[in-house]
Amino acid sequence: MSEVKDEIILRGLKENNLKNIDLNIPKEKLIVFTGLSGSGKSSVVFDTLATESRRQMTLNYPLYVRNQMPRYERPKADLMQNLSPVVVVEQRPIGGNSRSTVGTYMDIDPLIRLLFSRIGEPSIGSATDFSSQSAFGKCPECGGYGEVIKPDVHKLIDFDKSLKDYAVQFKPLSPSGWQGRWMITGGLFDPDLPIKDFPEEQRQLLIEGPPEGERVFAPFHTKNGPQDHEWDGLLPRFTRLYINRDISKLREVSQEDVLAVTTQSFCPTCLGSGLNPKVLACKINGYNIAQYEQLELTELVGEIKKINDPVGESIALQTVPLIQQLVDMGLGYLSLSRKTNTLSSGEAQRVKIARHLGSSLNNITYIFDEPSAGLHPEEVDMLIQTMQHIKERHNTVIVIEHNLAFIKAADEIIEMGPSAGVGGGMVVFQGSQEELSTRKGSTIINHKFKVNNNPRNIESYFRINKARDNNLKNISVSIPKNVLVSICGVSGSGKSSLMFGEFLKAYPETIQVGPDRIGISSRSTLATYMGIMDEIRTLFSKSSGQPPGLFSFNSLGACPVCKGKGEMKPEIAFADPVTITCEACQGTRYSEEALQYTFENKNIIEILELTIMEALSYFKLPKIIKRLQTLKEVGLDYLTLGQTTSSLSGGEVQRLKLASHLYKEGQIYLLDEPSLGLHVKDNEKLLNLFQSLVNRGNSVIIIEHNLDFIAASDWVIELGPEGGKQGGTIIFEGTPKDIIKAPTPTGKCLRAGV
Repeated sequence: MSEVKDEIILRGLKENNLKNIDLNIPKEKLIVFTGLSGSGKSSVVFDTLATESRRQMTLNYPLYVRNQMPRYERPKADLMQNLSPVVVVEQRPIGGNSRSTVGTYMDIDPLIRLLFSRIGEPSIGSATDFSSQSAFGKCPECGGYGEVIKPDVHKLIDFDKSLKDYAVQFKPLSPSGWQGRWMITGGLFDPDLPIKDFPEEQRQLLIEGPPEGERVFAPFHTKNGPQDHEWDGLLPRFTRLYINRDISKLREVSQEDVLAVTTQSFCPTCLGSGLNPKVLACKINGYNIAQYEQLELTELVGEIKKINDPVGESIALQTVPLIQQLVDMGLGYLSLSRKTNTLSSGEAQRVKIARHLGSSLNNITYIFDEPSAGLHPEEVDMLIQTMQHIKERHNTVIVIEHNLAFIKAADEIIEMGPSAGVGGGMVVFQGSQEELSTRKGSTIINHKFKVNNNPRNIESYFRINKARDNNLKNISVSIPKNVLVSICGVSGSGKSSLMFGEFLKAYPETIQVGPDRIGISSRSTLATYMGIMDEIRTLFSKSSGQPPGLFSFNSLGACPVCKGKGEMKPEIAFADPVTITCEACQGTRYSEEALQYTFENKNIIEILELTIMEALSYFKLPKIIKRLQTLKEVGLDYLTLGQTTSSLSGGEVQRLKLASHLYKEGQIYLLDEPSLGLHVKDNEKLLNLFQSLVNRGNSVIIIEHNLDFIAASDWVIELGPEGGKQGGTIIFEGTPKDIIKAPTPTGKCLRAGV
């Protein structure tokens, strides 16, 4: 009797652009899905395999529990068999608020707090007392934030202006808000006099309020006549309303608005830890809990291993493996107190992976979405070793990747294609690396880098002097203008600190395309994101005499049944959600009335169904043409105007972000890892675009790990030699030809692939 092969069986997959495909995926192997961006990789791995596994897992819980859990719709497929539970590590940045740290994300902090509550001297009490968010543990001065935030009078007030001319720079306290109107009409201050010309006593009253012990009232005019309100001074009022309250619950102002008119400094009472001085007095072997949290992880492991108290030892044994996972991922230079929102994309990616490594479960399917993102080629090898260890514990590892080192390490490669969007959605290859290398037109396994041997002449420079942000070691650097520059180095070496910190301070006019995600609402389309939908609606409005809102499915033109969603999700208690196309509009989202009107013989739906390429020859308006042209330049001409941004792949999102900045006329472009999510074949289009931007007189600076881009640059700057404290210095400046000979991490990797 022949042995039954243990494999995941998928039949008739139809999610998104998938063309009714069949797949058998072997278990306990490292499987790499590759192919052009938008070819259907995520549709197979995330939207079908992962979604169905999660859906079936929730079916094991009682109905009342299931009702509290995320609910998944059955993917469009004929058959999905032999699935195992999934762990998904996506590309999304680590979430969390401004207090989220490596220690809280990895669940190490609760153990450290428990350790101090059990064996710290002098003894304090419970583990929660060691938290900056507890009533006892938080610092009385800064409320547990570690920073003292105070209004900055020179940011808050323009002394050359009058109250009427918006001297108060903070919107809720300016004439546009009721408080600002009250200041103008209350009779306490001359609204037409510049603040600098106020008599000293009146200026003091405006800014600081009345002297201590005195109270001042001014009438506020309401529908019921004037009512007296107490005036307490701009700075006290701002502190009371916008610093001492949870502003996340306020509608009229954001946290960014508040921070724009304040100064932040380390709290002198708790030295930035956010903890009560009584908590900081409690120590283990000479270290308090804040000092523990600030130690580099390699030092922290050594410190915890010194604990020989029997109670403390048992807690320490639980802590060490969690910290060691981060050290083994090359993150030993981080500390537990490091804020997650300050991590580079490569660091964040490895922290996410480390979080899943402590599990002793097996027969799990681990799914990684481009784990090499943000990693230097040298660091990718370490990551591949990690994946192999996960596989050896009898797990299946499925990776969506374009990185050739990953593809070469795979037990099985599945390539989607043949092109992107409607031209993709098919399996063009499945097999081993050896089989792939003999196929024409597929992913090129033995890819060689094209080194730029004729870099452009350099005539002038951007200069950064004595940069100290984060781990930068007081460095000065000259970045050439009007050429293509690559900034490289291992993750955590200081690239983002140098460019998105110091460089942007010195050159604020820079057009930056950072790692932030775009809004991916199902109501956001390519046309709305690129800012051309308003123009299209105006064209319809002019030709029909109807209001522009009639041609929006978010406004007057929405189908009255589905409210512009194009689909319905009937609420059926305890059942899995089911999405059905709206019968009234057949999924078009528009009302019958909106579809009666045409522009140049097409109704609004027919226009939204045009591909970018078709739309280029259809429209005549320069503003629309210019923005469509940028989509073509970044290789997205196969997408339609009405395609929702939520349906785009990671590589497509990256290029859409880029396109949305390219139509701006700028001199300096700074891009953070533009190659993210791109197949080798997509790289060339993007490189050609950068070269044409430079040829048009712009400066293009990219932070990159992709060796194709580094090799094609005119100038390369490498930071290092390592991450964290061991980084922050310039270890190379020169041409691609020169870096190949350099003894740096990037030079070594380039030499191997030339």
